[in-house]
Amino acid sequence: MKAWIAFWNILKKDIHNYYLKPPNISWGIIFPLSWTLMQLIRSSGGMNLSDIRELLPGLMAMSVLFGTTSMLAVTITFERKGRSFDRLLLAPISLSTMVAAKLSGAILFGLFNAFVPVLFAAFFVNLSGINWGAVLLAVFLIAVTSTLLGLMIAVSAKEVFEAQTFSNFFRFPMLFLCGLFIPISSLPVFLRPVSYLLPLTYGTDLLGGAILGVSMLSPILCVLILVGFSVGLFAFCRYNIRRKWIL
Repeated sequence: MKAWIAFWNILKKDIHNYYLKPPNISWGIIFPLSWTLMQLIRSSGGMNLSDIRELLPGLMAMSVLFGTTSMLAVTITFERKGRSFDRLLLAPISLSTMVAAKLSGAILFGLFNAFVPVLFAAFFVNLSGINWGAVLLAVFLIAVTSTLLGLMIAVSAKEVFEAQTFSNFFRFPMLFLCGLFIPISSLPVFLRPVSYLLPLTYGTDLLGGAILGVSMLSPILCVLILVGFSVGLFAFCRYNIRRKWIL
């Protein structure tokens, strides 16, 4: 029971303190929102409106990626700088509980971000026929893996701008390598293996199957791979925190 109380209070504090920090607003909210509006306006002006639905998996995955990684960059680096993370490490709770609580705020933020493109797309196209259960599962798994990637980066940074800069080395290549807007089959042959090393590729494929009914891989395989990425990244981040922050 004490672990759950600690978990809830850490999560509530992060939501209250960090959701509206300027770096989080700029990279986690404004950038995905502006990219979404740009794509939708371009589609409605010069393309068939049905193309908006084809853009939706990529827009949702991108919104989750930028929202979660920005949230962790802000949360972890601000707390390391203010030494409040050190106080959390001294608290009588397990390291896994503390890390899970820090991750949960970013995951919730990513889930919220994911459905902003859906809201805008609903004004342009009919969204009937979408498997919303599969969409929720895909968005959740993308949020978890993206959050863990963000934590892995944030652990190594000391300032927010450093964490955001390091994150961009991962985020922007993923926009083009993970099938968000450019099909993996259209990439040069030597880049395709890189795409399959990135968890966002499998999350985007799941979203494509749920929204468009088109996917490259089996949904079960994508889910298993994303769960494997989540477990591996969580273990690595926990090890990194213990090695770098606990003397």
